[in-house]
Amino acid sequence: MIPAARRRLVVLSVVGMVLLTSLGGRLWDLQVISGVSFSDAAFRDQTQTVVVPSVRGQILDDVGQPLVDNRTALVVSVNRALLMQQPDGGISELHRLASLLHMKYSLLQEKLRLCTAHVQQPCWQGSPYQPIPVDSQASDTVALQIMEEQSLYPGITAQPQPVVNYTQPYATDLAQTLGYLQPVTSAEMSQLHLPQTGFSGVDLVGQAGLEQQYDKELRGTPGRQLLSVNSAGEVIGVKHTYPAQAGDDLVTSINARLQADVSGILANAVHKAHVGHGAAVVMTTKGRIVAMASYPSYDPAVWNGGVSEKEYRYLFGTGHGEPILNQVTQGQYPPGSTWKVTTTAAAVQQGFSLYGSYDCPATISIDGQSFANDGEPNLGPMSFARALILSCDTVYYSLGYDMYLKDHRAINAVKSPDPPIQPMAKMEIAWGFGHYPGVDLPEQNAGSVPTRQWLYQLWKSNAYHNQDWCKNGRENGSYLQRIEWQNCQNGWEWEPGQAAIAAIGQGYVTVTPLQLADAYAALANGGTLYSPRIGEALVNPTTGKVVQKITPPVTRHLPVAKGTLAYIRNALRGVITQGTAASAFAGFPDSKVCVAGKTGTANTSPGTQPNSVFASFAPCSHPKYVVVMMVPGAGFGAQVSAPAVRQIWDALYGLEKHQAAVPNGQVPSSLPTITPAGAIKPPKG
Repeated sequence: MIPAARRRLVVLSVVGMVLLTSLGGRLWDLQVISGVSFSDAAFRDQTQTVVVPSVRGQILDDVGQPLVDNRTALVVSVNRALLMQQPDGGISELHRLASLLHMKYSLLQEKLRLCTAHVQQPCWQGSPYQPIPVDSQASDTVALQIMEEQSLYPGITAQPQPVVNYTQPYATDLAQTLGYLQPVTSAEMSQLHLPQTGFSGVDLVGQAGLEQQYDKELRGTPGRQLLSVNSAGEVIGVKHTYPAQAGDDLVTSINARLQADVSGILANAVHKAHVGHGAAVVMTTKGRIVAMASYPSYDPAVWNGGVSEKEYRYLFGTGHGEPILNQVTQGQYPPGSTWKVTTTAAAVQQGFSLYGSYDCPATISIDGQSFANDGEPNLGPMSFARALILSCDTVYYSLGYDMYLKDHRAINAVKSPDPPIQPMAKMEIAWGFGHYPGVDLPEQNAGSVPTRQWLYQLWKSNAYHNQDWCKNGRENGSYLQRIEWQNCQNGWEWEPGQAAIAAIGQGYVTVTPLQLADAYAALANGGTLYSPRIGEALVNPTTGKVVQKITPPVTRHLPVAKGTLAYIRNALRGVITQGTAASAFAGFPDSKVCVAGKTGTANTSPGTQPNSVFASFAPCSHPKYVVVMMVPGAGFGAQVSAPAVRQIWDALYGLEKHQAAVPNGQVPSSLPTITPAGAIKPPKG
C-alpha cells in the first residue's frame, strides 16, 4: 500500500507534467506554427492603405474644345455616421448648415436620404459611411467658417475636391449625349472591381451617355499609399506609393459650334410649332456624328452635389417633355414618306420596273378600305421619281398591296411564333430599321418593323395581357372596342391594309431619328450601312499619345443595286427643286451646295397633328453629310422640319449670311494634340 500522502504527490506530479506539456505545445503553436500569421497581423496593424483617386478624363469636341473637364472646388460634405452619434441625431447641426448654405432644410434632407427599397430617387446611392456632398460650389467664407468652427459642425467637412465641370453652352446642348455621373453603389463597385476611395466627390461612375459608355477609359486607375503608423495611429512614414493613373481623354467628332447652332434651330422649330419635344442629327455619310440635338435639354451640372426632388421630377417628368431622354436615339416615331425610299427599293427587288409608270389616283380601295392621297387630286400615271418628288401616297399604297399579293398569303393566317418575314419588311430591316443602330451610347431604341413575327409577339402580349383585347373588345361596341375585338380575333395576321399603310412609313412602323439618318447615309454613300460613332479617339493625357482610334464599323451593305440607289438619290434632288420641299428651299443657293431630301408627314392618331419629318444629304454629287429632323405633333414635314433643316445646312456651310461651322465643309482630318503639360492644340487640317 502506498501511503495516501504519497499517492496525492504522484497525482499532483502527473497533473503538473500534463499542464507543462500543454503549455509547451501552446507555446510551440504560437511561436512556430502560428508565428508567421501573427507576424503578418502585426505588420498589418502598423500599415494603413490610403487610396489616391485618379483624375477623370476630359470629353473634347473635334478640335479639342473641352465639353466636360475637371476643376477644383470647395465641396461641403456631410458624414451621416458622425451625425448619428450626436444626442439629437445631428438635427441641430443640419439646421445650422442649411442656414449657412442658404438652403432649405427640406432640400438638405433630400440630398442626404439614403436609397433603400422604400425610398425612391432622388436619394444618395453611395455608401452610407461615405461623406455625402451637399454643395459643390461653396464659397471661401462658408468653407472657412465650417473649418474654424468644427465644434458647431463636427459631422461636416469643407475641402478642395475635383469636381466635374460642364462647359457651357455646349454641355446643355449635349446633355443627353454627354451623360452624367452619380455615386457608385456597392453593387457597381463589386461589378466593376472598384476600390472605395473614401472621398465624397470621386467615388462616381458614369450613369448615362458617353460618361457611361466610356466610363472605364475615362475613370483611370486609383493609386495607393502604404503608410506606417504607430500604436497610437499616428503616421510615421510612407512605406510605398503606387501613383494614380489619370483617365484617358475622349476626343469626339462633335463640332461644338455646329452643335450650338443645331440646338438653337431645333428649339426654335419646336417653340414655333407649340409642341413639347424634337430631335435633330447631323452625321457624315461614313457614320460619324457631328451634331446631335435633343429638345428639351437641361444643364447636366444639376447632378453635382445631389439632385433635388423638384429637379428629378423635371428631368424624368413627361409633362416637361422628359429632358433626360435622348430623343435622337430613344424617340420612336413613324417616319412618314421619308420611308418611301425603302419601299421603292423593295418594289424594284420584287420585279417592279424602276423605269415603269405607276398610277396616282386621288383615292384607292384596298380590302374594302379607302386610302387617300392626302387631299391631292388624281395626278395620273407617273414614274417612281415623280412619285417621290410629289410624295404620291396612292402609288405606294398600291405597291404595298401588290407586294402583299405576290407574297405567300396563306402564311398570314398561320398563328406561328416564327413565320417567314415579308419581302418588304426584309428590305426595311436590311436598311437598319427594327434593330439597334449600335451607336456608342447606352441609350438607344430599335424602332419597329411589323414583320409577321413582330405581329405575333404583339398579339401574344396584348390579347390576354397588357391591353387585354379579348376582355375589353366588343364586336358591336365603340370604335376602340371594335378594334380591340378584331385584334383579339386575328391580331397576328399580316393584312392588306397594314401592308398598304406600312409602305408609306405609318401604322406600326416606327424609327428613331438616328436610324433614319443612318439609313439615308447608306443611301447617300452608295449602300454602306455604318454603326454610328461619336467617340473618335482615346488619348493619354500624360503622354498625348492615341490609346485607341475609334472608327464606325460597317454593319452591312444594302441589298440594292447601285443604279437603283443613284436613281433614288437623283429623285430626292427633285424634291428640293420642284417637289414637296421646294417652298421650304426657295432661294436656297444650291449652286454652292446642292441638297437632296425627302419630306415626311406621319399621322399618328385621329384629332392630333402629324409628325413633321425631313431627311436630307449634301452635296448631291458626292454626299458628305446627312441632316435629319423630327418634330412630333408639329404638322407637315415641309412646313416645320424642312425649313429648319435648311437653316442647319446654312449653319454647316455658311451659305446665307451665316458663318460656317465647318469651313469648306471639311471636318478635321486629324486629331487635336494634347501635350504632356496638358495643353490642347487644335488639329492643323
